[in-house]
Amino acid sequence: MRLNLSADEVLSTTRAVRRRLDLDRPVPRALIEECVDLATQAPTGRNRQRWHFIVVTDRARIAALAGIWRRATAVAQGAPLTRRDIERMSAHPRSTRKVMDGFVHLHDNLHRVPAIVIPAVEGRTDGTDVTEQAGTWGSILPAVWSFMLAARERGLGTVWTTGQAPLEREMAGLLGVPYRRVMLAAFVPLAYTIGTDFRPAKRIAREEVLHWDGWA
Repeated sequence: MRLNLSADEVLSTTRAVRRRLDLDRPVPRALIEECVDLATQAPTGRNRQRWHFIVVTDRARIAALAGIWRRATAVAQGAPLTRRDIERMSAHPRSTRKVMDGFVHLHDNLHRVPAIVIPAVEGRTDGTDVTEQAGTWGSILPAVWSFMLAARERGLGTVWTTGQAPLEREMAGLLGVPYRRVMLAAFVPLAYTIGTDFRPAKRIAREEVLHWDGWA
């Protein structure tokens, strides 16, 4: 299904979808492959194309991944995230309840999502300098965002999470990823959305983020 959105509509309405994922509708493999084809048209440092996309649809494996992700998010905070944690991270505290409810819903239902997409990149940034980190992350982030935009145009919802990071080695082992050479960059649930009427989000005013000819 194509939504026939303009480029501006896709860019302004691609939301982090947690609650509105259709957990019961399978996502066709061909549709995910289309999104990956578009993702790999993204720019990449020195044209090295170090990206990989690990797509998991096997129910048992998704359940195992969900278990690791839940334990990893607890490790990241020292304990499961609380509403207060989310409030401290939010630029708009009034949206705290919605964000927290969405996180809890995803946490509790992650094992039910039709597909998990784990983008990976060749080369690790552990202990590297800013130059190496910028080059590595700059070679995977545009591709993953392109994947998420392509998914939105096809009626699919995604959310970028990094909850896997504290237990990345364990997750890599489950997936057979060569941990010493390849880094799991994110953990992206994928499903059709319940409804497609997503709107631009409330954001910090342009005047607070736009700088001309310098910081001041």
